[in-house]
Amino acid sequence: MAKKINRNDDIFCITMFPKLGMRMRDGIYHSNDEWKFVFKTTNIRFMNNLSSIDLNLLVVLDALLAEQHVSRAALRIHKSQPAVSHALRRLRDLLDDPLLVRRGGKLETTPFARSLAPELAAILGKLQALLAPQGFDPAAARRTFRLAMSDYATALLLPRLIKVMRNEAPDCDLIISQGGRETMQSQLIEGEIDLALGVFPERWPDICDQVLFWEDFICVADKSRFPDPLQCDLRRYQESPHILVAVHADSTNEIDTALSRQNAFRRTVAIVPHWRVAVDLVQGTDLILTVARRILSVQNDLSGLVSFHPPIDIPQFAFRQIWHRRRNDDPAHMWLRQNVADLMQDQ
Repeated sequence: MAKKINRNDDIFCITMFPKLGMRMRDGIYHSNDEWKFVFKTTNIRFMNNLSSIDLNLLVVLDALLAEQHVSRAALRIHKSQPAVSHALRRLRDLLDDPLLVRRGGKLETTPFARSLAPELAAILGKLQALLAPQGFDPAAARRTFRLAMSDYATALLLPRLIKVMRNEAPDCDLIISQGGRETMQSQLIEGEIDLALGVFPERWPDICDQVLFWEDFICVADKSRFPDPLQCDLRRYQESPHILVAVHADSTNEIDTALSRQNAFRRTVAIVPHWRVAVDLVQGTDLILTVARRILSVQNDLSGLVSFHPPIDIPQFAFRQIWHRRRNDDPAHMWLRQNVADLMQDQ
Protein backbone atom coordinates (compact mmCIF):
# COMPACT_ATOMS: atom_id res chain seq x y z
CA MET A 1 0.00 0.00 0.00
CA ALA A 2 1.45 3.40 -0.97
CA LYS A 3 1.67 6.28 1.45
CA LYS A 4 1.67 9.92 0.39
CA ILE A 5 4.20 12.16 2.12
CA ASN A 6 2.60 15.53 2.67
CA ARG A 7 4.75 18.65 2.85
CA ASN A 8 3.05 19.48 6.15
CA ASP A 9 4.77 16.41 7.60
CA ASP A 10 8.22 17.94 7.12
CA ILE A 11 10.31 17.94 10.25
CA PHE A 12 10.72 21.36 11.87
CA CYS A 13 14.45 21.41 11.17
CA ILE A 14 13.87 20.98 7.43
CA THR A 15 11.31 23.79 7.43
CA MET A 16 13.57 26.17 9.28
CA PHE A 17 16.92 25.01 7.91
CA PRO A 18 16.34 24.18 4.22
CA LYS A 19 20.00 23.19 3.64
CA LEU A 20 20.07 20.57 6.36
CA GLY A 21 18.06 17.72 4.91
CA MET A 22 15.96 16.35 2.08
CA ARG A 23 12.63 18.02 1.42
CA MET A 24 9.62 15.78 1.05
CA ARG A 25 7.50 17.04 -1.84
CA ASP A 26 3.77 16.66 -2.41
CA GLY A 27 2.99 13.93 -4.88
CA ILE A 28 5.84 11.56 -3.87
CA TYR A 29 4.59 8.07 -3.02
CA HIS A 30 6.36 5.24 -1.20
CA SER A 31 5.40 1.76 -0.16
CA ASN A 32 5.23 1.07 3.57
CA ASP A 33 8.79 -0.35 3.62
CA GLU A 34 10.10 2.53 1.52
CA TRP A 35 8.32 5.01 3.81
CA LYS A 36 10.00 3.49 6.90
CA PHE A 37 13.40 3.81 5.21
CA VAL A 38 12.75 7.42 4.17
CA PHE A 39 11.49 8.36 7.64
CA LYS A 40 14.42 6.70 9.45
CA THR A 41 16.98 8.16 7.05
CA THR A 42 15.49 11.64 7.39
CA ASN A 43 15.36 11.31 11.17
CA ILE A 44 19.02 10.26 11.34
CA ARG A 45 20.06 13.16 9.12
CA PHE A 46 17.99 15.53 11.20
CA MET A 47 19.59 14.42 14.48
CA ASN A 48 23.11 14.44 13.03
CA ASN A 49 22.67 17.90 11.56
CA LEU A 50 21.01 19.24 14.71
CA SER A 51 23.96 18.09 16.81
CA SER A 52 26.26 20.21 14.65
CA ILE A 53 24.19 23.40 15.02
CA ASP A 54 25.16 26.04 17.55
CA LEU A 55 21.78 26.77 19.12
CA ASN A 56 23.14 30.09 20.36
CA LEU A 57 22.61 31.22 16.78
CA LEU A 58 18.88 31.14 17.46
CA VAL A 59 19.34 33.63 20.29
CA VAL A 60 21.29 35.92 17.96
CA LEU A 61 18.65 35.51 15.25
CA ASP A 62 15.88 36.41 17.70
CA ALA A 63 17.74 39.60 18.70
CA LEU A 64 18.47 40.55 15.09
CA LEU A 65 14.84 40.10 14.05
CA ALA A 66 13.65 42.21 16.96
CA GLU A 67 16.18 45.03 16.68
CA GLN A 68 16.87 45.01 12.91
CA HIS A 69 20.23 46.49 13.83
CA VAL A 70 23.50 44.64 14.48
CA SER A 71 24.82 46.96 17.22
CA ARG A 72 21.52 47.05 19.14
CA ALA A 73 21.18 43.28 18.83
CA ALA A 74 24.70 42.92 20.28
CA LEU A 75 23.80 45.11 23.25
CA ARG A 76 20.57 43.20 23.76
CA ILE A 77 22.27 39.82 24.17
CA HIS A 78 25.51 41.11 25.75
CA LYS A 79 27.77 40.21 22.82
CA SER A 80 30.27 42.19 20.77
CA GLN A 81 29.26 43.65 17.43
CA PRO A 82 31.82 41.54 15.49
CA ALA A 83 30.47 38.39 17.13
CA VAL A 84 26.92 39.22 16.06
CA SER A 85 28.07 40.12 12.54
CA HIS A 86 29.84 36.76 12.30
CA ALA A 87 26.73 34.98 13.58
CA LEU A 88 24.61 36.79 10.99
CA ARG A 89 26.88 35.55 8.20
CA ARG A 90 26.56 31.99 9.52
CA LEU A 91 22.77 32.32 9.77
CA ARG A 92 22.53 33.61 6.20
CA ASP A 93 24.45 30.62 4.95
CA LEU A 94 22.55 28.17 7.14
CA LEU A 95 19.11 29.47 6.20
CA ASP A 96 19.98 30.34 2.60
CA ASP A 97 18.39 33.79 3.03
CA PRO A 98 19.86 37.28 3.61
CA LEU A 99 17.51 37.76 6.62
CA LEU A 100 18.35 41.48 6.88
CA VAL A 101 18.71 43.71 3.81
CA ARG A 102 19.65 47.36 3.65
CA ARG A 103 16.97 49.71 2.31
CA GLY A 104 17.02 53.48 2.61
CA GLY A 105 19.99 53.48 4.95
CA LYS A 106 18.60 50.94 7.43
CA LEU A 107 18.24 47.19 7.75
CA GLU A 108 14.90 45.51 7.13
CA THR A 109 13.89 41.89 7.61
CA THR A 110 13.13 39.76 4.59
CA PRO A 111 9.70 38.09 4.24
CA PHE A 112 11.29 34.74 5.15
CA ALA A 113 12.86 36.24 8.29
CA ARG A 114 9.54 37.76 9.34
CA SER A 115 7.86 34.39 8.92
CA LEU A 116 10.38 32.84 11.33
CA ALA A 117 9.94 35.35 14.16
CA PRO A 118 6.80 33.96 15.89
CA GLU A 119 7.94 30.32 15.85
CA LEU A 120 11.46 31.29 16.86
CA ALA A 121 10.17 33.15 19.91
CA ALA A 122 8.03 30.15 20.85
CA ILE A 123 10.96 27.74 20.46
CA LEU A 124 13.27 29.86 22.60
CA GLY A 125 10.59 30.12 25.27
CA LYS A 126 10.22 26.34 25.32
CA LEU A 127 13.98 25.84 25.48
CA GLN A 128 14.21 28.23 28.43
CA ALA A 129 11.45 26.34 30.21
CA LEU A 130 13.14 23.01 29.41
CA LEU A 131 16.52 24.11 30.71
CA ALA A 132 15.05 25.66 33.86
CA PRO A 133 12.43 23.09 34.99
CA GLN A 134 12.60 24.24 38.60
CA GLY A 135 11.32 27.68 37.69
CA PHE A 136 12.81 31.10 37.22
CA ASP A 137 15.54 32.36 39.54
CA PRO A 138 15.52 36.15 39.04
CA ALA A 139 18.69 36.66 41.08
CA ALA A 140 20.72 34.44 38.72
CA ALA A 141 18.95 35.12 35.42
CA ARG A 142 20.19 37.14 32.47
CA ARG A 143 17.30 38.10 30.23
CA THR A 144 15.83 41.06 28.40
CA PHE A 145 12.11 41.77 28.83
CA ARG A 146 10.42 43.84 26.13
CA LEU A 147 7.29 45.70 27.20
CA ALA A 148 4.99 48.05 25.26
CA MET A 149 2.85 50.63 27.04
CA SER A 150 1.68 54.24 26.98
CA ASP A 151 3.18 56.92 29.19
CA TYR A 152 0.09 56.48 31.39
CA ALA A 153 1.14 52.92 32.21
CA THR A 154 4.78 53.98 32.35
CA ALA A 155 4.02 56.60 35.00
CA LEU A 156 1.99 54.17 37.10
CA LEU A 157 4.22 51.12 36.79
CA LEU A 158 7.76 51.76 35.65
CA PRO A 159 9.33 53.52 38.68
CA ARG A 160 8.31 50.67 40.96
CA LEU A 161 8.99 47.91 38.43
CA ILE A 162 12.53 49.21 37.94
CA LYS A 163 13.11 48.96 41.71
CA VAL A 164 11.87 45.36 41.73
CA MET A 165 14.11 44.49 38.78
CA ARG A 166 17.19 46.07 40.32
CA ASN A 167 16.59 44.41 43.70
CA GLU A 168 15.45 40.97 42.56
CA ALA A 169 16.77 40.54 38.98
CA PRO A 170 19.83 42.79 38.63
CA ASP A 171 21.10 41.08 35.46
CA CYS A 172 17.76 41.32 33.64
CA ASP A 173 17.10 44.27 31.34
CA LEU A 174 13.96 46.16 30.33
CA ILE A 175 13.19 47.64 26.91
CA ILE A 176 10.08 49.86 26.86
CA SER A 177 8.31 50.89 23.67
CA GLN A 178 5.06 52.63 22.81
CA GLY A 179 2.44 51.92 20.16
CA GLY A 180 -1.23 51.80 19.35
CA ARG A 181 -3.49 48.95 20.40
CA GLU A 182 -3.29 47.09 17.10
CA THR A 183 0.45 47.63 16.85
CA MET A 184 1.04 46.15 20.30
CA GLN A 185 -0.98 43.02 19.53
CA SER A 186 0.81 42.61 16.21
CA GLN A 187 4.16 42.90 17.99
CA LEU A 188 3.13 40.20 20.46
CA ILE A 189 2.15 37.85 17.65
CA GLU A 190 5.39 38.54 15.78
CA GLY A 191 7.45 37.96 18.94
CA GLU A 192 8.83 41.52 18.95
CA ILE A 193 7.66 42.19 22.53
CA ASP A 194 6.91 40.01 25.54
CA LEU A 195 4.12 41.96 27.23
CA ALA A 196 1.83 44.90 26.47
CA LEU A 197 -0.17 47.06 28.86
CA GLY A 198 -3.18 49.13 27.89
CA VAL A 199 -6.85 49.18 26.99
CA PHE A 200 -7.76 46.42 24.54
CA PRO A 201 -11.53 46.18 23.94
CA GLU A 202 -10.89 43.61 21.20
CA ARG A 203 -8.17 41.00 21.48
CA TRP A 204 -6.75 39.03 18.60
CA PRO A 205 -6.56 35.21 18.45
CA ASP A 206 -3.85 33.62 20.62
CA ILE A 207 -3.63 36.74 22.80
CA CYS A 208 -4.05 36.11 26.55
CA ASP A 209 -4.97 38.84 29.00
CA GLN A 210 -5.35 39.76 32.64
CA VAL A 211 -7.36 42.69 33.96
CA LEU A 212 -5.09 44.72 36.25
CA PHE A 213 -7.69 47.25 37.40
CA TRP A 214 -10.81 49.13 36.33
CA GLU A 215 -10.43 52.80 35.56
CA ASP A 216 -12.78 55.73 35.07
CA PHE A 217 -12.50 59.21 33.59
CA ILE A 218 -12.26 62.62 35.19
CA CYS A 219 -12.16 66.13 33.72
CA VAL A 220 -9.32 68.55 34.44
CA ALA A 221 -9.43 72.30 33.81
CA ASP A 222 -7.75 75.52 34.91
CA LYS A 223 -9.12 76.65 38.29
CA SER A 224 -9.41 80.31 37.24
CA ARG A 225 -11.53 79.42 34.21
CA PHE A 226 -13.73 76.94 36.06
CA PRO A 227 -14.05 78.28 39.63
CA ASP A 228 -17.25 76.27 40.05
CA PRO A 229 -16.78 73.01 38.16
CA LEU A 230 -20.30 71.87 39.05
CA GLN A 231 -21.53 74.42 36.52
CA CYS A 232 -19.82 72.54 33.69
CA ASP A 233 -22.88 70.88 32.20
CA LEU A 234 -23.02 69.10 28.85
CA ARG A 235 -23.65 72.36 26.98
CA ARG A 236 -20.57 74.09 28.40
CA TYR A 237 -18.56 70.91 27.96
CA GLN A 238 -19.42 70.90 24.26
CA GLU A 239 -18.72 74.59 23.83
CA SER A 240 -15.29 74.40 25.50
CA PRO A 241 -12.13 73.47 23.57
CA HIS A 242 -10.60 70.09 24.45
CA ILE A 243 -7.32 68.20 24.47
CA LEU A 244 -7.37 64.62 23.23
CA VAL A 245 -4.74 62.04 24.14
CA ALA A 246 -4.25 59.61 21.25
CA VAL A 247 -1.36 57.86 19.54
CA HIS A 248 -3.14 58.27 16.20
CA ALA A 249 -5.34 61.25 15.41
CA ASP A 250 -7.96 59.16 13.61
CA SER A 251 -8.28 56.45 16.27
CA THR A 252 -11.55 55.98 18.13
CA ASN A 253 -11.74 56.84 21.82
CA GLU A 254 -14.15 56.17 24.65
CA ILE A 255 -14.97 59.85 25.24
CA ASP A 256 -16.19 60.73 21.75
CA THR A 257 -17.96 57.39 21.54
CA ALA A 258 -19.91 58.27 24.69
CA LEU A 259 -20.73 61.74 23.28
CA SER A 260 -21.99 60.29 20.02
CA ARG A 261 -24.42 58.07 21.92
CA GLN A 262 -26.07 61.29 23.13
CA ASN A 263 -25.87 62.92 19.68
CA ALA A 264 -23.30 65.32 21.13
CA PHE A 265 -19.81 66.30 20.04
CA ARG A 266 -16.86 68.40 21.21
CA ARG A 267 -14.21 70.50 19.53
CA THR A 268 -10.72 69.06 19.94
CA VAL A 269 -8.08 71.74 19.40
CA ALA A 270 -5.00 69.72 20.38
CA ILE A 271 -4.12 66.04 20.03
CA VAL A 272 -1.07 64.79 21.92
CA PRO A 273 0.28 61.24 22.43
CA HIS A 274 1.23 61.66 26.11
CA TRP A 275 -1.08 61.77 29.13
CA ARG A 276 1.22 63.62 31.54
CA VAL A 277 2.05 66.36 29.04
CA ALA A 278 -1.68 66.82 28.36
CA VAL A 279 -2.32 67.61 32.03
CA ASP A 280 0.46 70.20 32.01
CA LEU A 281 -1.05 71.91 28.96
CA VAL A 282 -4.35 72.65 30.70
CA GLN A 283 -3.09 75.18 33.25
CA GLY A 284 -3.48 78.81 32.14
CA THR A 285 -5.82 77.93 29.26
CA ASP A 286 -9.54 77.47 28.65
CA LEU A 287 -9.00 73.81 27.70
CA ILE A 288 -10.70 70.77 29.21
CA LEU A 289 -8.91 67.45 29.42
CA THR A 290 -10.91 64.29 30.04
CA VAL A 291 -8.37 61.87 31.40
CA ALA A 292 -7.98 58.53 33.17
CA ARG A 293 -8.27 59.28 36.88
CA ARG A 294 -5.10 57.53 38.08
CA ILE A 295 -2.82 59.75 36.01
CA LEU A 296 -3.54 62.61 38.44
CA SER A 297 -1.95 60.63 41.27
CA VAL A 298 1.48 60.87 39.62
CA GLN A 299 1.34 64.55 38.60
CA ASN A 300 3.81 66.86 40.31
CA ASP A 301 1.65 69.98 40.60
CA LEU A 302 -2.14 70.16 40.49
CA SER A 303 -2.48 73.35 42.54
CA GLY A 304 -3.75 75.46 39.66
CA LEU A 305 -6.18 72.86 38.38
CA VAL A 306 -9.65 71.67 39.26
CA SER A 307 -11.13 68.26 38.58
CA PHE A 308 -14.75 67.23 38.14
CA HIS A 309 -16.87 64.37 36.82
CA PRO A 310 -17.65 64.43 33.10
CA PRO A 311 -21.20 65.63 32.33
CA ILE A 312 -21.71 62.46 30.25
CA ASP A 313 -21.77 58.82 31.16
CA ILE A 314 -18.44 57.33 30.07
CA PRO A 315 -18.22 53.64 31.02
CA GLN A 316 -15.31 52.42 33.06
CA PHE A 317 -12.63 50.56 31.15
CA ALA A 318 -10.46 47.58 31.99
CA PHE A 319 -6.71 48.16 32.01
CA ARG A 320 -5.00 44.91 31.03
CA GLN A 321 -1.70 43.22 30.47
CA ILE A 322 -1.70 41.01 27.38
CA TRP A 323 0.73 38.44 25.99
CA HIS A 324 0.90 35.70 23.38
CA ARG A 325 -0.16 32.24 24.51
CA ARG A 326 3.29 30.86 23.62
CA ARG A 327 4.56 32.70 26.72
CA ASN A 328 1.96 31.18 29.07
CA ASP A 329 4.23 28.61 30.69
CA ASP A 330 7.53 30.48 30.46
CA PRO A 331 8.66 30.76 34.13
CA ALA A 332 10.44 34.07 33.56
CA HIS A 333 7.40 35.53 31.83
CA MET A 334 5.15 34.28 34.62
CA TRP A 335 7.43 35.99 37.16
CA LEU A 336 7.22 39.26 35.22
CA ARG A 337 3.43 39.10 34.84
CA GLN A 338 2.97 38.44 38.54
CA ASN A 339 5.11 41.42 39.49
CA VAL A 340 3.25 43.69 37.08
CA ALA A 341 -0.09 42.50 38.47
CA ASP A 342 1.00 43.01 42.08
CA LEU A 343 2.34 46.49 41.42
CA MET A 344 -0.65 47.64 39.40
CA GLN A 345 -3.26 46.34 41.83
CA ASP A 346 -1.79 48.63 44.48
CA GLN A 347 -2.80 51.67 42.41
